[in-house]
Amino acid sequence: MLRSIVFTLLFSSLGSAKCLSVVQAADKIGSETCVAGKVLSVSPLPAGHFILNFCENQKTCGFSVVVFRDDLRDVGDVRQLAGKDIEIHGLIKEYGSHAEIILKDVRQLRGESAQIPKLPKAYDVSRHGNYSAGSFYGTKTPRQSKGTKSKKQSNSVDEIEPAMQE
Repeated sequence: MLRSIVFTLLFSSLGSAKCLSVVQAADKIGSETCVAGKVLSVSPLPAGHFILNFCENQKTCGFSVVVFRDDLRDVGDVRQLAGKDIEIHGLIKEYGSHAEIILKDVRQLRGESAQIPKLPKAYDVSRHGNYSAGSFYGTKTPRQSKGTKSKKQSNSVDEIEPAMQE
């Protein structure tokens, strides 16, 4: 029993030693590997996607992680990764002038970063990071739908009767 625990701990620490640094990742485009680094910030993009930034100046940084809004339910609340050291496993792709890994599933993360919470149920990706409480902001006066307009009677009963007698 003790031997299996030591064996597991030994190989789990060796697995983290194989991870590339953020600087080395740019040289390994096209390979399936692990990249380790500290997430300095998590930036939301206008379309509801998120970028995990590993450098102060993202334009000069050689590596980033992108999470598309359709994958947020499988990944979790990536905003919680800011300030944490992460290990991400995946295919390093070239986008523009830098390398990136697309984070599609929380199982790509290892270590303490794998324990990020799920997205809040009220989180609305289409509102780019805002929460939707589900409240309704209606008008103060009720609107009538097009099919239920009240019809105004133009003639009273007294006006119709003399016309019928003729």
